[in-house]
Order: sequence, then C-alpha cells, then structure tokens
Amino acid sequence: MATLSYIVRRILAIGCGLIMAAVTGIILFNALRRYTFGLSLTWGDELPVYLSIYGVMFGVALSYMQDRHMRFTIVTDFLKPATREILFLAMDVVTFACGVLLSWSGYLFATRRGTIEASGLIASANGLVEKTGIEWLVWIGRMGTWQFAICVGGALLAIAALIRFFERLGDLRNPSHEDAPTASDVVRMRAKGQASLD
Repeated sequence: MATLSYIVRRILAIGCGLIMAAVTGIILFNALRRYTFGLSLTWGDELPVYLSIYGVMFGVALSYMQDRHMRFTIVTDFLKPATREILFLAMDVVTFACGVLLSWSGYLFATRRGTIEASGLIASANGLVEKTGIEWLVWIGRMGTWQFAICVGGALLAIAALIRFFERLGDLRNPSHEDAPTASDVVRMRAKGQASLD
C-alpha cells in the first residue's frame, strides 16, 4: 500500500504542478503579448480559468492524501491516537462517498451541457480541426471538456480517501499502534522533513 500511495501522491503532485505551470505560462505570455504588441490571445483569459479548475481538483486529492486539508482539530487533538485513527477512518469513508457522488454529478453535468461552446476557445478549436483534420479537437472549445473536471476531481478524491482508509486501517491492525506513529503522523513528519519518503 505504501508504494501505491507514493505513486498516487507523485502523480497528483506532478499533475497539479504541470497544470499550475501551464496556467502561469499562458497568463504571462498573454500579458506580455498584450502590453508589447497590443494583441491578446482569444483564449488567453478563458483557458487558464478552466485549467485552474483541473489544477484545484488534483490539489484537493493531493492535500487529502497528505493529510494537509483543512480540518478542525479541537476535538481530535485530545483523543488517543487509536481513537483518532478510528474517527479518521470514518472520515475516509464519508469522503470516499462524497468523491463518488461528486464524480457522478460531474459526469451528469458535463454530459447534459457539454456541447455548449466556450466563447473564447471555440474559434481556436475549430481552427485546430481545420489545420489537423482531427475532429475530436473541437472538444477543446466545448464546455463539457472543462466541466468534466468535476468528475475527475471526484474520482481522484475517492481514490485518495480509499488509499488513506487502507493506510489508517493498517495502522490500527498494528499491535503497537499506541507507540508507533500513525499514517497521519508519518505524513505530517514527511511534510516537515522529519521522515524519509520510503
């Protein structure tokens, strides 16, 4: 489970980083072009917004995997580690259910309204189709591609919750769980640089 968790964390971190780099690059390029040549890319304002939604969805799952999401710890800080892990197990189950429901609702949303054209992207998407002859590139200019981020985000959150659930379950099955650091503790120590990533 540790290897799977490590791989998923890396995929989420790389995905989130690449998306945010693309957003920054597009905004910078568009701003330089606008103020240097007085021209702006037609898709330069709209595409970063849609890409950011995907970036947030990757980031939500990554923060959950790392136990760095927002949480009120007024009660949990006073609990014994084993009791706290049981409470977190229940939280993982609820989060998994929310991720599945979010993914399903995102799928329904994207399929029902997916053919609506994104005003700033459709001309560029049609131009790509004409130049390349690849018909599916028209979906870059349709809202369904970008609304599907909700479906992807829900699925990633459900996967993250499932992995965390099994990590915590492994901690509870460890007979020395009172003394040994829990998966949550290890994640916090890694974030502070106090534990190895292996």
